[in-house]
Amino acid sequence: MSKPINKSLIGIAHMLTAMLIFPFLDVMAKKLGEQGLPIMEIVWARLFLGALMTMPILIALEGRSALALRDVKLNGGRAIFIVATTFLFFSAMKFQGVAETLSIYFIQPIMLTALAPFLLKETVDLRRWIAVAIGFLGVLVIIRPGLVAFNPGTLLAFASGCASAFVLIISRKLAGNSSALANTFYTSFLGGVIASVIMLTQWQWPTIEQWLMMFSLSAIGTFANYLVIRAFEYCEASLLAPFGYAEMINAVLAGWYFFGNFPDVFTFVGVAILIACALWISNHERKRSAMEMIDPGRV
Repeated sequence: MSKPINKSLIGIAHMLTAMLIFPFLDVMAKKLGEQGLPIMEIVWARLFLGALMTMPILIALEGRSALALRDVKLNGGRAIFIVATTFLFFSAMKFQGVAETLSIYFIQPIMLTALAPFLLKETVDLRRWIAVAIGFLGVLVIIRPGLVAFNPGTLLAFASGCASAFVLIISRKLAGNSSALANTFYTSFLGGVIASVIMLTQWQWPTIEQWLMMFSLSAIGTFANYLVIRAFEYCEASLLAPFGYAEMINAVLAGWYFFGNFPDVFTFVGVAILIACALWISNHERKRSAMEMIDPGRV
């Protein structure tokens, strides 16, 4: 008799695979930015091409009726913040490495906790407020204002994490209205339309190599998002939360291999503080049977 399949292990494997390949999206976005391609054009490729790749998967799994857009205002708002967080994240990588950008982006779950009482009317107890305060301390350790030369990339990465927190907030409001895959498609499509309008004023025709990179980063993002969605179907978010931070490991390796960038010890200390705070909040949420603290599908 065959052993029963451990669904939790399958979910974890999906999440780890997604976190393994996500940094390669960032690597290609950084390379395209360094080659002078407008950042909004890279954002357009990530979202609009991603929507085109997601569409056949959505139709195959859920039928054509799944393409019908629901909650236009909320999905439109989330799309605006998706464009913002993606643009800010890609822009930050023009000034610093992939790992450094991602490390500051990890402020996202801390910001979500801080904003939840005001935008979601959720109760945040004293212990979680302490975790938020310590999380901000972790960001200060990474940025070290006044101790190192000013780097615009740190502010852009911080703003990207904040914008992503608003994506999560709207996602909570949309939870249950459509499937995760359908919501991913709506966001990518509407975000791609927004990026298309902005991009018209700064379009630069890509080379063949750049087109290939744009399609590749979009394919990686689409596939990784799909893996994350599947992971959440196999096990609960609180179990998956710690594995989401495995992305940092490959971000460090990818940044070192492709760009020769390696974070300093302060970055690792700050990231450790941020991850510890986020995991504590996530565990606290699990005990209270609250919703997940991580975004199913980063940029």
